[in-house]
Amino acid sequence: MTMPRGRVHMPRCAIGGVEATVAETAHTFPRHSHDRFGVGVIVSGGHRSASGRGLVEARANDAIMVNPGEVHDGSPLDERGRAWRMLYFEPSMLVTAASELTGAAARELELTQPVAHDPLLKRLFERLFVVAVEAPIVPDDLAREEALLELLGHVVRIHATRPSRSRSTDASGPIARAKARIDDDPSSPLTLADLAADTGMSRFQLLRGFAHEMGLPPHAYRMQRRVVLARQWIARGATLADAAAAAGFADQSHMTRAFVRLLGVTPANYAAALR
Repeated sequence: MTMPRGRVHMPRCAIGGVEATVAETAHTFPRHSHDRFGVGVIVSGGHRSASGRGLVEARANDAIMVNPGEVHDGSPLDERGRAWRMLYFEPSMLVTAASELTGAAARELELTQPVAHDPLLKRLFERLFVVAVEAPIVPDDLAREEALLELLGHVVRIHATRPSRSRSTDASGPIARAKARIDDDPSSPLTLADLAADTGMSRFQLLRGFAHEMGLPPHAYRMQRRVVLARQWIARGATLADAAAAAGFADQSHMTRAFVRLLGVTPANYAAALR
């Protein structure tokens, strides 16, 4: 197994629905997505990422943001690597913040800038990181809630909008049906022939169409969903071996390789962060 050059760590976060990542690494991450909103700050070095919004570069003190389901990659600008901190928020947390700020119901939200030079956002992020991750026992719940709402409020007001419907995948289309079948049971040993039969497409049409609409081919998408499923099992207290089996991995070592490749951390590190 190839480990990342440097260190990627998921420390415990004292706020429910929020996960933290601390990284100092030259690791290159393949195309992947997260199931949460991500907001972070580059601490040192430089980072390059490509997504559906194009190629962007971030340097020290820049804020970085990602939407749930947004497929992107990540690499250092040079061999020295880069360091960053991230907080990943359950989507409902930003949607609720938007509803409270506007007084109107908000069902969906989209962060508009993958990289922003925003000194206020940086300060708000660092304050929340301190009270929620670095010193979670010292401040009380009120201090954490204030820091959380101030960051989310700023992000919603300055860096978010409602998503364009034209960018959404047709929920009734064949690719959406193939995606839904993978989502329903990522552990299932599906083949391209199985998915093609469900959608009425040839295997070649399905492969091209899925990669075009989802940003990943079916196998890579299923592997990502298996990692998400394994994380859910680990969060419920399952052993690493049981989580690997439940998520459809051949064994624990296969699960560990998938974790490291996509997240930069091992399942054991993720389990430790939850504890």
